[in-house]
Amino acid sequence: MDGMVDRFDDDALSHREHSVSTTTRRLYVSHFLSVWNSRAFEFGAILFIISITPGTLFYSSVYALVRAFAATVLSSKIGSYIDHSNRLVVIRASIIWQRIPVATSCAIFGLLMITNSNNDHGLPRLLFGVCFSITVLLACVEKLASIANTVAIERDWAIVIATSLDIDRAQLNAAMRRIDLFCKLAAPVFISLIQAYSTLISVLVLLGLTTCSVLAEYIAIARVYSAVPELAVRAQQRDDSLGQTVELEEASEGATRSSQQQHQKGTSHRSNCLSAWKTYTHSPAFLPSFSLSLLYLTVLSTASQWQAYMLSNGFDAVSVSLFRFAAVISELLATCLAPPLMKHLGDVRAGLWSINFQVLSLTGAVFAFALLQSTPGRAGPALTAGIILSRLGLWAVDLAVQDIVQEATAEDKRGEFSTSEQALQNFFELLAFTSTVIFPQPKDFLIPVFISLGAVITGAACFAAYVRRERGHLIHISKCLKGSQDYQEIMQ
Repeated sequence: MDGMVDRFDDDALSHREHSVSTTTRRLYVSHFLSVWNSRAFEFGAILFIISITPGTLFYSSVYALVRAFAATVLSSKIGSYIDHSNRLVVIRASIIWQRIPVATSCAIFGLLMITNSNNDHGLPRLLFGVCFSITVLLACVEKLASIANTVAIERDWAIVIATSLDIDRAQLNAAMRRIDLFCKLAAPVFISLIQAYSTLISVLVLLGLTTCSVLAEYIAIARVYSAVPELAVRAQQRDDSLGQTVELEEASEGATRSSQQQHQKGTSHRSNCLSAWKTYTHSPAFLPSFSLSLLYLTVLSTASQWQAYMLSNGFDAVSVSLFRFAAVISELLATCLAPPLMKHLGDVRAGLWSINFQVLSLTGAVFAFALLQSTPGRAGPALTAGIILSRLGLWAVDLAVQDIVQEATAEDKRGEFSTSEQALQNFFELLAFTSTVIFPQPKDFLIPVFISLGAVITGAACFAAYVRRERGHLIHISKCLKGSQDYQEIMQ
């Protein structure tokens, strides 16, 4: 009898583990498809525009800047929608509004390429301007939908799923970040390899992948939603509460409601705009989030500014790609090291150690870069080595801050907080682009480098202020003194 009970318990445990594994795997599939398509389109669109408008960076620069500006200005406005709508409806809407702009943009890019190949003069200037403007607007829509999807999945769904399925949230966050980083590396390489053969074929491949992946992502995320009933609780509670509130208002207010609504119309829009930023700045997690956002004001990464500097100083594309590959390996390693570090030290102390590691790595690299300015062939690799090393600290602090934000932010404020954070990150990213616009010459690259180092140090100071506020100290002075006394007694 006892054997039958044990076997029954083992079967139940095995079934639960299988169910958990299946649910998380579907979550990863959905997240992968979303991020892959977004990264591939983000990189591919710039390649397509440069191919259509050879000899100038004007159109590709305008495209990227307007897209980043839209994310900066409008991200915080979609937070309330994420917080107060059915979770599955939000994700499905974000999927659709990611795919429609990508598919339409690819169709326009393909049309422009075919027109250029069949006509030496291409489209009339006015018609080309209209087509280009449409692709810019579509890029803004895709960017906002991508932000909505990322925020909803990483900052809301992940918390509910980890709690409901009793899995380690830090490990789940790390797995999601690995997917992000893998797509960041692999999607551009995939598109560029096809584009090397034919730009038009790469457009068609991107269009095909975008179209075909919709159904798979749609079904995968729906099955995750049905497997975790807690994901639907918010909508049910809100519906019940809303119904009770409406009944009470109808009974008590009666005829006065219409006049109140007229008064509220003038202030509702302004209130909605300010609500997300009030949520963000008044949150206990504001300082760590702000410190993380400051890290986006940087040219000390393997992004476009660094690539332009390296290529302009004699490094070939293969060398630059290898440097980028090493940086991504460092980032992936950080996602493996961060969860046990956070478990051992706690989120706050792990974040402090990680951001200080980043500061030390970059400080040494920047000063080596400054000393070797006269020999760019040595200065570039010296700076790059520090950048690669610093990625360990960057993504470790990113995961620590994400866990702090998830813990400190109320469920009905997660969207507002995270989309405001995304807007701030895009704003600082814009400032980083502006620094290289003002100082575009490779010989002046040291100035944006020092600006970036200042932003990283300021971010570390903000995180230290948060640690001081939360724990009352940065270093256990008493323990350090006790350790020194013990050492002296041993030596005596």
